[in-house]
Amino acid sequence: MADHYAVLGVARDATQEEIKRAYRQLARELHPDANPENESAGERFKEVSHAYEVLSDPAKRQNYDLFGDERAPASGFSDFGGISDLFSTFFGGMGGQSRTGPARGQDILAEVTITLEEAAAETERDVEITTLTECPECKGSGAAPGTFPSRCSDCGGTGEIRTVRRTMLGNVMTATSCPTCSGTGQEIVDRCSNCRGAGRVETTDTLTVTIPPGVEDGSRLRVTGRGAAGLRGGRAGDLYVGIAVAPHGLFRRAGADLGCEVAVPMTVAALGGELEIPTLIDGTEIVEVKPGTQAGEVVRLKGKGMPRLGGRGRGELVVLLKVETPSRLDERQEELLRQLAEERGEVVAERGLLGRIKEAFR
Repeated sequence: MADHYAVLGVARDATQEEIKRAYRQLARELHPDANPENESAGERFKEVSHAYEVLSDPAKRQNYDLFGDERAPASGFSDFGGISDLFSTFFGGMGGQSRTGPARGQDILAEVTITLEEAAAETERDVEITTLTECPECKGSGAAPGTFPSRCSDCGGTGEIRTVRRTMLGNVMTATSCPTCSGTGQEIVDRCSNCRGAGRVETTDTLTVTIPPGVEDGSRLRVTGRGAAGLRGGRAGDLYVGIAVAPHGLFRRAGADLGCEVAVPMTVAALGGELEIPTLIDGTEIVEVKPGTQAGEVVRLKGKGMPRLGGRGRGELVVLLKVETPSRLDERQEELLRQLAEERGEVVAERGLLGRIKEAFR
């Protein structure tokens, strides 16, 4: 994959304005309408447009800088480029859509479920995908073995039908995909019997996907070029892997922070002491409980939460303390508590009937 910064001719620390200015200049020079006889200019235009799509979006640019490719979470599908995007950039949306060459393949979506522990560490998952791949018989051409596609008679092989109309602003040229060849620029007389001229067949494959640490529930990872093959040799679409993180029995998550509840014995809460705190990654942590700790107090353990996506440290573990009142006391323990209540001037319930009978026999 070409480096997006090199494609646009800007430094890696370029500002958004510098990136936009570089794109505009290259887009004017390379757009297919300005180079109707130069096929390489059209391919270069697509490359420049894709680089601008990534670097002009702060989130996509950050992910690209971190991963070096396009495995980062994605929130949707896009195929930047074409005359409508160019007109939108320069003139606020005027102009028609232009598509040259074979159509790009469709994006596909797969889903995997991982545990919270797996989301905290780099994880690999095998994903089974069913998609359209290049036909092995015709090698994606759609033509029967031994034959070849011919140039489309309607568009002359350009894949476009262009029309010029007069407006108050002058002549305006619009281009639409050729209906005869579906924008491929080629006609097939003798179709491949295996794929019926489509150049693609349905296959099922297993792909190993690396899930980065810190990924959140609902994120999507994009694997470039692993979607459906394009029609008659067109560029393949992308695979999007949706991530579902299963609920955890103890921890709750909020971004990079984790939360849990831990019971504190009544005596420890009153007198102070040490308490074991479970963590997701680092085992058990020992914390000091201050004398007089009340139910609902919070302990924060910095750096004990989830990793932040991209390796930018870890969040906090927020622990809610729940003071635990004993539900079963033997006679000695009950007597001690009654003595404490008496010394503190606190009125407590009298012993039950069974207790009074035992006291009478004593």
